[in-house]
Amino acid sequence: MILGLSIPLLYGGSGLFQRLSSFPLSLLGVVLTMIFVGWNFNAGRLRLMLSGIGHPMAQKRALATVMATEFAICATPAGSGGPLTYVFLLRRHGVSGSSAAALYALDILMDILFFTTAVLVIALTLFIHPQQLQVGWQLALLAALLFGAMVLAWLAARHYRSTLMWASQGLRKWHVSPARRRRVLRTLLRFRHGLRLTLAMSRGRLFAIYLLCVGHWLMRYSILYVLIAGMGRHISWAYSFLIQMLALTAGQFTMLPGGSGGVELSFTALLAPVLDHATLGAVLLMWRFTTYYWYLIAGAPVFALFAGKALWQHLGNGAAKQAVAAQATSTPS
Repeated sequence: MILGLSIPLLYGGSGLFQRLSSFPLSLLGVVLTMIFVGWNFNAGRLRLMLSGIGHPMAQKRALATVMATEFAICATPAGSGGPLTYVFLLRRHGVSGSSAAALYALDILMDILFFTTAVLVIALTLFIHPQQLQVGWQLALLAALLFGAMVLAWLAARHYRSTLMWASQGLRKWHVSPARRRRVLRTLLRFRHGLRLTLAMSRGRLFAIYLLCVGHWLMRYSILYVLIAGMGRHISWAYSFLIQMLALTAGQFTMLPGGSGGVELSFTALLAPVLDHATLGAVLLMWRFTTYYWYLIAGAPVFALFAGKALWQHLGNGAAKQAVAAQATSTPS
């Protein structure tokens, strides 16, 4: 967090605070409302998926699940705590572990489908308005990554036997014990079964889930455009969308919570040609506050209430069992 905060403060200089003081507080309220609406879109998406497999959930509980998961994503390296929290909370709701993992996978696939579509639309927009074609190679890279992810997911589901064999060979190569290998492969089979059950939902339900996914991401990725407009500057919405995609993608490679450092540096490099130092620093600080720090502030009490203590106990019990097993295998007979 210190690294992430230092970059906009150093880059913006003394003029940063003057730019911040001129930003309308009412517009900040609009941005935070957009985030809350986006969370509710995600909660609605979760409710549709759960009711599709016979486990309906109330809107408040779904919203709490979304906020706790978002907090875990922001608070852990590369968002690794997100899937664990999501599956854990759904299991407490009565969903099997494999079905919960399948729902998370469907969630991710919907996101990938949205971003692939968005990249294609943005590419068309930038070719119609070629003044920002300097981002062409970044756009092509994003499109290739998203398309590759979709192809890999389809191939893994289509040729699951080969996937299981490859996973087994990899686990054996990494000297994973036979018992744990069987447990991993059994989990993959259950996951595939759960994913098939999930995708057996009606097309109307899947389309509604996708529409809520679109609503969430449009809210989330319109924030930068609104913040820059509040500073009295203007860039195209498509370019602001692309900047956020590239910055957040680059942040994943730092393996730090929230992509700290990588996100800020990428963001600064992409917006430096169109904004002065003070404005860019102020926009970066406000964007990170609303899309990262606010997720931690608002999500922390929800996570603590719904997942914190029970999840830490679950992780502690798992670590204790692993330690006992390791001690048993290392003790000579």
